[in-house]
Amino acid sequence: MEHFAMEYPGSKVAQKSEWLELQGYAIEEFPGNMPTLPSLRFSNNLGRKTLILVGFHLFLACLLSGCGSLPNRHRILRNNPISSYQYSVTDAENIEAETAGNTFIEVLPAAYSKLVPESIASPNALTEATTLTLTDQIDVEDASASDLENDTAQTPGAQPVEHFLSLALSSHPKILAARSRVSAATNVIPQACALPDPMFGNTFWPIQNQALQTAGGRVAHQFQVSQALPWLEKLHTKATIASREVQMAQAEVESIERDIVEMVKLAYFEVWFATQAMSIVEENRELVLQLAEVAEARFAAGGTKQDVLRAQLEADRLDDQLLTLRKQKQQAQADLAALTHQPDSLIPEAQSDLGLSDIPKQLDDLLVLAEQCNPELRALAWEIQRDRAKQRLACLQQFPDLNVGLNYAIISDNNNVLSPVANGHDNISFAFGVTMPIWREKINAGIREAANRTSSSAQRLEAERDAIQGKLRRLMAQADAFVEQRTIYEQRIIPRTEEALALSLTDYRGRRTDFFTLVEIYRELLMHKMQLARIEATLAGTIAQIERAVGQNP
Repeated sequence: MEHFAMEYPGSKVAQKSEWLELQGYAIEEFPGNMPTLPSLRFSNNLGRKTLILVGFHLFLACLLSGCGSLPNRHRILRNNPISSYQYSVTDAENIEAETAGNTFIEVLPAAYSKLVPESIASPNALTEATTLTLTDQIDVEDASASDLENDTAQTPGAQPVEHFLSLALSSHPKILAARSRVSAATNVIPQACALPDPMFGNTFWPIQNQALQTAGGRVAHQFQVSQALPWLEKLHTKATIASREVQMAQAEVESIERDIVEMVKLAYFEVWFATQAMSIVEENRELVLQLAEVAEARFAAGGTKQDVLRAQLEADRLDDQLLTLRKQKQQAQADLAALTHQPDSLIPEAQSDLGLSDIPKQLDDLLVLAEQCNPELRALAWEIQRDRAKQRLACLQQFPDLNVGLNYAIISDNNNVLSPVANGHDNISFAFGVTMPIWREKINAGIREAANRTSSSAQRLEAERDAIQGKLRRLMAQADAFVEQRTIYEQRIIPRTEEALALSLTDYRGRRTDFFTLVEIYRELLMHKMQLARIEATLAGTIAQIERAVGQNP
């Protein structure tokens, strides 16, 4: 929009006014004495301010309407007045009053001569209204972003570990992929025990006078249908091999499920530890603030400033430790959310009670249970059964396979036949054949290959059994040690440290000990509480590893 004040020599005002009216502008002339100037210029500082203000309003209008450029916006406003952006000319009266003695022409687009509602009395009012609109829009956008963030990051509250286990087992991609492999292996069984596809053939002679001749006439077409019939025991053995592979795939599903369960529990226990550690730090921060108050009281009574600064330093150190624990908790929450297949929308929280199960006491019972339930051991056992079936199939290769067929020949008795007794009767015949397994070296090599694979699977089963037994023995020793440590910390170390801290605090108030000793005892108490939380989390993780090694909850 063009909005400016111009001054011309007296003899050119009328000409310029007529030219502006022809261009579609509204001309407002204000009385006064017009100075004679050699060139076009702004009348005064107020005109400059008005031009700057109008330009600013135009910029806001272009910004809000999404207009690409200011000239385009001017053409739109000039040809199509838009009611959503209106400019008040009320200030022209103020300009006239303040510029008495000057005659100048106010040039406005004709569309703006009909302008504004009375509610917008000045450009300042328009600026305030625009600012209010933008502020409201920003508030709405912030509220929308906050709502989106709340919808994206769901915090269901503290949940037991079983809740996250059910989510992981029902939706984890690795488990779903393993189940799909089981379905795929199941569909191999009907393929393995099915007969090969039959074969159809046709032999024909395109040149009639060169076709095969018989006493009955010339042969035009000869059709063949054949079916291979493997040795029946071979089909049964192939079906057995496919069945064993299905059982191996099912054991793999169980193994992946146990892995996911273990990882979910370990991540859950890390979330629990970080939560408990943050709670311990916050409680100790209150204790540090209490120590700071005691130090300040002692300083007011004539003590040293060093104790006060030391207490403040301890509070800052706890704040730093709290930040580290918060980061550790967020990482554990991210791991747990990823295991539940909700990596960007779930913020899991752990309950305060871990619900630790009793530690198994008999290692021999665990070993027997692992032999029965461990999915890796069962998968290897099924693999041995499969390899034995393959070995049997290799031995069956010395038996021949059958092949049966049916032939049908169309005989022609037209004038091209040579036989005087040609009658044109079609021929039908049966075919029968067997394979000849005469290459014994190939068959024996296949048998040796299958036997070696069976032996390899058996050795791997023994190695896996030894590894599981050693792992269970080691985990049992760790669990027993953690149980004993937890008892020592709960019943002896922490109560005695708390008692020592209370006595040291009393002595410090009575000026019988220094602040350094008090802080050292406080640090020991904090360390012991953190260590107890870590022992409980590690003990829970050890039990989860024992359950994983056994294959089920012992």
